[in-house]
Amino acid sequence: MSLVLYNDLTRTKEPFIPVRKGHVGFYSCGPTVYDYFHIGNARPFIVFDVLRRYLEYSGYTVTFVQNFTDIEDKMIARANREGITVRQLADRFIGEYYKDADALGVRRANHNPLATEHMDEIIGLVSTLIEKGHAYEADGDVFFDVSSFPKYGALSKQSLEELQSGARIEINERKKHPLDFALWKAKKEGEPSWPSPWGEGRPGWHIECSAMSMKYLGETLDIHSGGTDLTFPHHENEIAQAEAATGKPFVKYWIHNGYLLIDKEKMSKSLGNFLTARAALEKFPARAIRFFMLSAHYRSPINFSEESLLQAKSAMERLDNCWSDLGHAITNRKKGERTEGNETAALFSALEEKFRAVMDDDFNTAAATGVLFDGVKTVNTYLKESDLPDPAVLEAAETFFRKLDSVMGILPPEASGEEGESAGIEKLIAERNEARKRKDFSRSDEIRDELAARGIVLEDTPDGTKWKKKG
Repeated sequence: MSLVLYNDLTRTKEPFIPVRKGHVGFYSCGPTVYDYFHIGNARPFIVFDVLRRYLEYSGYTVTFVQNFTDIEDKMIARANREGITVRQLADRFIGEYYKDADALGVRRANHNPLATEHMDEIIGLVSTLIEKGHAYEADGDVFFDVSSFPKYGALSKQSLEELQSGARIEINERKKHPLDFALWKAKKEGEPSWPSPWGEGRPGWHIECSAMSMKYLGETLDIHSGGTDLTFPHHENEIAQAEAATGKPFVKYWIHNGYLLIDKEKMSKSLGNFLTARAALEKFPARAIRFFMLSAHYRSPINFSEESLLQAKSAMERLDNCWSDLGHAITNRKKGERTEGNETAALFSALEEKFRAVMDDDFNTAAATGVLFDGVKTVNTYLKESDLPDPAVLEAAETFFRKLDSVMGILPPEASGEEGESAGIEKLIAERNEARKRKDFSRSDEIRDELAARGIVLEDTPDGTKWKKKG
């Protein structure tokens, strides 16, 4: 089975066939950098990071682009309140984005373009739309003429009349149609601006994504992703701009993730349930948050609650304990007899094939986490029942976990060569063992007590000291 993805443009699952064989051009909408990103934003950042990783795992070369919107009404208002420039505000929160995204295991994009650094491309695209009769200038503003683009509404599956009746539209007598949207905004007092053929001003929100995505990925993208709330008007407008300018399909596969709810309600500042990713990271382990985001199918709504995060934390502890036991067994594997044909070793190959199958079926991370814990169960059972573990089985298990984790990104940090909690625990255990050899039982007991206070239980065995997190 090859990869199939649910395409929101056609409302069907389709075989994934990229524009260029072996290469994937992937654009995902990034944050507006006026504040810390909220936990709802964290969901697309994490799930589309995993889709990118899975494409690479499957053998594709992926060019992944995620923009930063660094000029927008909220940014201007906050910068003016704080008495700083919009550029200073953007630099600050781009840095904060990286801190939180890095903590959540989100790999950095190949390109993170900024709107303010792509004015030539934006102005060029607006000029093309005017020349082709799809846009018009009005007192320094430039609007896209939706009635000039017959396919408008194709992504939303609604007519102009239906979209108009369901949208909150700012009345503007200079527009030809109420749904016409700004490509360029004339300068207002207290706002940064750039020169253009229509006077000083700044770009509208939608135009930046079309201009920047095509700069880095060409006129037809393979995948464009974002939250379902961006379907209209943002992604609908991107399609209109790009296709009106080029006459070519803009995106082959449109992919949107479902809403994240907070205690079964839509997140809203007015409800008092607004939660930034930074605040969530202060309360819950980053890997638990990442695992939680992957525990439901990306198109389904998911409910963020303390109970669900504690369950995710418990799952990570089970994974950590299994990984620790496996590492301990590998360290002592010389004692076992190698038997390449062991049936247990073959189980891990079968589990990886199952992982591929569920991920190929519209990127089903919920089922993929189940496969991962099938692997945990297999390792735990094998180590419990085997006095002399077969090195071939241990190697197969380790390979299985590392391959899946190259996609899921939820093993302890040191599993990928980074210093992490487990590495620190192992260092303390090594120090304790040295203290016992010196008969320094006072120091040995201190280390055991320190680890116990952190919820770490030690078990001294003939093969050395093993540790687990207290359940």
